[in-house]
Amino acid sequence: MSDLTGHRSNFPSLIGTTKPSLKSGTHPVVDVAAVSIAQQFASVQLNWVDLEFDETTKALWLYMKSEGRPCFTPELLSELAQSQAVMKRLFETYQPADPCPINFKVVASRIPGVYNLGGDLNLFIQLIREKDREKLHQYAVDCIDVVYRNAISSNLPIVTIGMIQGDALGGGFETALSCDVIIAERQAKFGLPEVLFNLFPGMGAYSFLSRMVDGRTAEKMLMSGRLYSAEELHEMGIVHEIVEEGEAPFAVQQYITKNARKHTAHSAIYRAGRTVQPVAYEELIDVVEIWVDAALSLSDQDLKKMERLTKAQDRLGAPSVRKQAF
Repeated sequence: MSDLTGHRSNFPSLIGTTKPSLKSGTHPVVDVAAVSIAQQFASVQLNWVDLEFDETTKALWLYMKSEGRPCFTPELLSELAQSQAVMKRLFETYQPADPCPINFKVVASRIPGVYNLGGDLNLFIQLIREKDREKLHQYAVDCIDVVYRNAISSNLPIVTIGMIQGDALGGGFETALSCDVIIAERQAKFGLPEVLFNLFPGMGAYSFLSRMVDGRTAEKMLMSGRLYSAEELHEMGIVHEIVEEGEAPFAVQQYITKNARKHTAHSAIYRAGRTVQPVAYEELIDVVEIWVDAALSLSDQDLKKMERLTKAQDRLGAPSVRKQAF
């Protein structure tokens, strides 16, 4: 698995400081008194990701953005990987002055009514029809790299929080599952619709769900293709807290404030949980191989179903998914 050291920083130079390097083993001296970690995050210029750091609570808020169908395009995946690298390097840069400069990371969305609709179906259709196994495999690996790093908090003592204000489908649901805590608004819907076009969610859903619920329930969720309400997932123990529409940001702030003094204990407990029930990267890669084989075996009829779903989502947005418009 790549350690992201090949990604280039988007930080502009700041007067009186040395900008953080993403090169492995490089820890530049930064005058932390001259420029704050919040200023460093604010100086990051990305197209599909916003990074905002709250110094009061030591919380990094990451927002996904989109101009088209809100899915995991290669561009979004690349910027999420860059964001993870930036977070890790800034943590290490500011750690000499503060043992834990970042306590929380919130993974959220800027798109009204949608968290993320999952895989880039238009790209899937193209690569499957071209029988391009290499590019399809690389896309899947890029997905699990991002999800896996989030699941292990980049090996840092950071508690990750999924703030879900809209529909989280496929890879969007998998991203939420990779967080330590999920706080969802009541109207949010969750689902794994891949089986409806004869595929399955291959970027972590099985691994994460099978550690949260029993294996039979996990398989049922993957095979049904149905949508689940936040209330249902709360009853299953997957969603930690439900709030009313529009209240998620306040609820997340409350959660962070309430648990700030317990951060050391909570982050250690989540790390211990990953030791007791680890999701190994090798396991995710093995599932990806199965997913690629299954994807390349799809029939033209399956691809047409995928196309119809994509067009419905493009035309009507998330509500079309709730109707399962095929």
